[in-house]
Amino acid sequence: MRSIDLSVVTWRKSSYSNSDGGACVEVSDDFATVVPVRDSKVLDGPALVFPAASWTSFVSAIRGGQLGD
Repeated sequence: MRSIDLSVVTWRKSSYSNSDGGACVEVSDDFATVVPVRDSKVLDGPALVFPAASWTSFVSAIRGGQLGD
């Protein structure tokens, strides 16, 4: 498996993150085949990297209410 340099990516906060600083998830759209995800409160912490198709399915399930509360 190859390494991905996340030090130069552009992060955006999820629209599901709340405005008081809690539950802040950030994702990067800089890659075609993977989606890095991190906790915005821990900028130098680890990131999870998901296959783009899996991330798209996950987001679609959330938007469709298929995952519950």
